[in-house]
Amino acid sequence: MTQREFAGLVVGICISGWAHAQVTVDEPWIRATAPGQTVAGGYMKLKSAKPSALVEVSTPLTARAEIHEMSMEAGVMKMRAVPKVDLPAGKTVEFKPGGYHLMLMNLARPLRDGETVPITLVFEGPDKKRERVEVNARVRDVRAGIHGDMKHGH
Repeated sequence: MTQREFAGLVVGICISGWAHAQVTVDEPWIRATAPGQTVAGGYMKLKSAKPSALVEVSTPLTARAEIHEMSMEAGVMKMRAVPKVDLPAGKTVEFKPGGYHLMLMNLARPLRDGETVPITLVFEGPDKKRERVEVNARVRDVRAGIHGDMKHGH
């Protein structure tokens, strides 16, 4: 087998693996941290072909990564860990600032703009079968260019 044939086989295997995946992950990113900051938020868009739920998140950067939700309670914005986020079939669920997001806790070092963070997402279907999806999230410094990195309207 030539090197070109081998590369084609590897690409074919990767594409077929994604074709069978129940959940797609679009635009994963992590907020850059300031020196001394030990937590970072993670954001993305999730879409599942069948009903599913995000039930677990991990990264080699820290032993503690959680799924969080922001909500208003009595006029005060509150953040809390949640055990899962349901993904209705065919609907996009967006993890974004002020809503659902990932929290990477107890980081040993700051995360810099342009870095890539490996993240493992675990999804569970109604049949309790689990699917692991590996993504590489790009670190963004939204403080330096908030208008270029965030979609917004006036």
